[in-house]
Amino acid sequence: MVYRQVLHTATPDDCFINVNVGGFKRRMKHDHLKRFPHTRLALLLGCSSREAILELCDDFIPSEMEYFFDRSPLFFRYILNFYLTGKLHLKEGLCVVSFSQEIEYWGIEERYLDSCCRYKFSKLKKLAEDHSSDESSSDSSMELFPSEADLRGFEGSWCADVRKNIWIRLENPSYSCLAKAMAVASLSMVVLSIVAMCVHSMPEFHQVDENAEQLDQTVQEHPALAHFENFCVLFFSVEFVVRLAVAPSARKFLRSPLNIIDLITVVPFYVTLAVDVADEGESSELENVGKVVQILRLMRVFRILKLARHSIGLRSLGAALRQGSREVRQLVLFLFVGISIFSTLIYFVEKESEKSKLHTIPICWWWATITMTTVGYGDTVPVTQNGKVIGAMCIVYGLLIMALPISNIFDRFSKFYERQRRIAARQRNHQRIRLSSSE
Repeated sequence: MVYRQVLHTATPDDCFINVNVGGFKRRMKHDHLKRFPHTRLALLLGCSSREAILELCDDFIPSEMEYFFDRSPLFFRYILNFYLTGKLHLKEGLCVVSFSQEIEYWGIEERYLDSCCRYKFSKLKKLAEDHSSDESSSDSSMELFPSEADLRGFEGSWCADVRKNIWIRLENPSYSCLAKAMAVASLSMVVLSIVAMCVHSMPEFHQVDENAEQLDQTVQEHPALAHFENFCVLFFSVEFVVRLAVAPSARKFLRSPLNIIDLITVVPFYVTLAVDVADEGESSELENVGKVVQILRLMRVFRILKLARHSIGLRSLGAALRQGSREVRQLVLFLFVGISIFSTLIYFVEKESEKSKLHTIPICWWWATITMTTVGYGDTVPVTQNGKVIGAMCIVYGLLIMALPISNIFDRFSKFYERQRRIAARQRNHQRIRLSSSE
């Protein structure tokens, strides 16, 4: 016997329970509650002790057999309608997050939403989740200007005022004319260093070491380009060290993606320099470091990522790819499955043809990859009729697969880009207000 049956003998009122939700009182039939046995009100019918009842409601009056809930009485009217009709409707004007919390409290699942409200609820919930994801993913590394939290980090530190003034000018180009000039100088050095790297690849700027053996002549970097490269690395190194010295938190500074990029662009130069110095000593352990040095020099291409420090678009693209990592993984998986299937099919169709170049599955993998990604170099093509049919199917499959996740990634990019623009505009306004008030 349940708790209420122990206190009272059976009466016609035992077919009802008295519910008080925030002052709104209502008698509810057992039959209506038993239709949904996993809901909170239905679970009250099986409670065998006062302690069990109080785990489901906020208060209980045994003399009146009244269950009290400290919840919204307006929303409870929708709960009453749910028990009577079996369908739940979305309450107008209520936040979708609060609505989800309310129905979760009463133990009602979202699948009971009526068809007229299901689509609207799903849309609003997705918008709320995307907004929450954008807020949680935003950090100081993605802001164009120093935040208030960064500025408060200088309080109580050594040379707080000097470091704060330098930090603001390095991080906020719109702070003053000097800050804007420093940003332009940094941006110009990045662009010029990339141009110099491209110019170095031109044969006109190559020099051959005449002292080397004729069969082992080595190509040396042009002296002017070498000096300019050294100057760029010195500039980037000084910039990084100064920003690290005046940063409010060195740990937070070194964990920032943009600062990691800055470090990656200068470290290979010093590693290469150390290897060259050690190699001059004819160390037997460094005889085969030529390829390693070349790889380190190629890492200079990462300097182009330094442009993200002054570009909202590049930051938004990085954030969109990071937030859309699930879509990217799905895209890679779909491409892998499609490439595996179509490369095998085209191999068995084309392997007997002498004019075809698709005689091995690795070559077919290459063909399927460039076909599905709509690149189509034309170096390997099917020549049989069946092969052309499979090629057409591969193209259509690639177009469909590429279109599905790309749209989601683009939506994330657009949302984050607009949000970053609003943040940048708001920070500029705050900066103007601070400057006007200081004057």
